Amino acid sequence: MTELSVNLNAVALLRNRRDLPWPSVTGLGRIALEAGANGLTVHPRPDERHTRRSDLPALRALIDTEFPEREFNIEGNPTEDFLELVEDIQPEQVTLVPDDPGQVTSDHGWNFKADGARLHKIVARLKVTTGARISLFADADPSQMAAAAETGCDRVELYTGPYGSCHDDPEAAARELEKLAQATEAAMACGLGVNAGHDLTVENLIPLVLRIPDLAEVSIGHGLTADALIHGMAETVRRFRRACGQDA
Repeated sequence: MTELSVNLNAVALLRNRRDLPWPSVTGLGRIALEAGANGLTVHPRPDERHTRRSDLPALRALIDTEFPEREFNIEGNPTEDFLELVEDIQPEQVTLVPDDPGQVTSDHGWNFKADGARLHKIVARLKVTTGARISLFADADPSQMAAAAETGCDRVELYTGPYGSCHDDPEAAARELEKLAQATEAAMACGLGVNAGHDLTVENLIPLVLRIPDLAEVSIGHGLTADALIHGMAETVRRFRRACGQDA
């Protein structure tokens, strides 16, 4: 079964359009967890254009006090400031992403062959200071997976943006899906678990999970939030859980 982590960045972005406390990031996180989401994901960026640092303690407390069996996943570029943040919040999973501060959204994975030595030190540090599962953002490139495993990480999160962008081209989507499947096979052969995320929807999630049933987790924000505007957060989470193969 593939687990679903609800990314709350789009909710936070909507809130930040006004200097008002709604929509509530914590409140909608609670609704998602009540509907059966396996965890919550945030990607706090230095400019705080969506998730703010001040959101994190409340989300940590929500999971600790009301949903202790669920997980908190924090994504980000491993600057010293970010590392200190996750060491303070103590999430169950940390996902390291090679994005620039001004980037609109994450759009590529690590070059593990070039960045492996640096990542190895960071992964070792976080395992000591947080005890978290460490996942590294990765392109669907089988040739990179051995180098990813050498960093000491637990999982890779496959970047599914190229797959998601083929929403109007079934043949291209099939080709991208096969790349993801091959990358998953290579990662698992190296002892890594595999997560996935970016531009996933109910429609493209179903074939993804059917083709790659060993996916440990998907993290979904934009597509899920867009559907929540139509169906509500709780029903949308249930729809995505069913797409993951869960009973909902």
